[in-house]
Amino acid sequence: MKRARGQSKGSAPNRKRKFARREMKCRFCRDKADDIDYKDLAVLQKMVTSQGKQFSRKRSGNCAKHQRFTRRALKRARFIGLMPFCG
Repeated sequence: MKRARGQSKGSAPNRKRKFARREMKCRFCRDKADDIDYKDLAVLQKMVTSQGKQFSRKRSGNCAKHQRFTRRALKRARFIGLMPFCG
């Protein structure tokens, strides 16, 4: 009896693997952070593109609450001069 292409000796035919997707949670919710500090440039630089634009919630993985906090901290850091307004 011939085997179909791509089948190994002990595998069942037409069986697809199912991967469980992990629930993506906001990085600030995981760490239970209450406030995002405008002086923490390492965190803020992960939230912006090379052009200086803030990543969307979908891209950054933040919840709505922490996305607003990040936006506020980013504006403060730009106003003080810690971060540039554009690339």
